[in-house]
Amino acid sequence: MPEVKNRSAYFEYHIENKYVAGMVLTGTEIKSLREGKASFNDAYCYFTSTGELIVKSLHIAEYSHGTSANHDPLRERKLLLQKKELQKLQSKLKERGFTIIPLRLFINEKGLAKMEIGLAKGKKLYDKRESIKKRDTDREIKRHLNRY
Repeated sequence: MPEVKNRSAYFEYHIENKYVAGMVLTGTEIKSLREGKASFNDAYCYFTSTGELIVKSLHIAEYSHGTSANHDPLRERKLLLQKKELQKLQSKLKERGFTIIPLRLFINEKGLAKMEIGLAKGKKLYDKRESIKKRDTDREIKRHLNRY
C-alpha cells in the first residue's frame, strides 16, 4: 500500500504534536489513494463554525476507471478525530502562529485511509538555513562513513 508524504512540511514548519485522523472519502477517492495518486500542494486544515476539522487543497487525482460519478480532485474532506483531540487542537490554534498541516496519507492494516496531521509553527528563514546545513552535514558524514 502506498504512502504519500508531505516532504516540504518538515522544512517549512516546526511540528509540535502529531495526530492520526480518519477521512471521509468517496469510493473513487479511496481507489485513487490506493494507487498512490495524491498530492499535498499547499494543503492545510481548518475548523468550521460547527467545530469540524476539514482538510483543504488536498489533491486526490480522479480515478482512471471512474465514470460520471468520479470525484472533484480538490474538494474539501472532513477529518475524523476524537472530541477531546479536536478541542485540544482548537484551543492551540487560538494561540498565535499555530496551524494544522497534513504530514502523510496512508492506508492502515484494516484498509482504512488515514491522515497524519501535525500541529505546527512556521519556521523563520534562519531556521530553514539551519535545516539545510544540518541535512548537508548529515549527508557528508554518511558519505565518509560509506567510504571506509
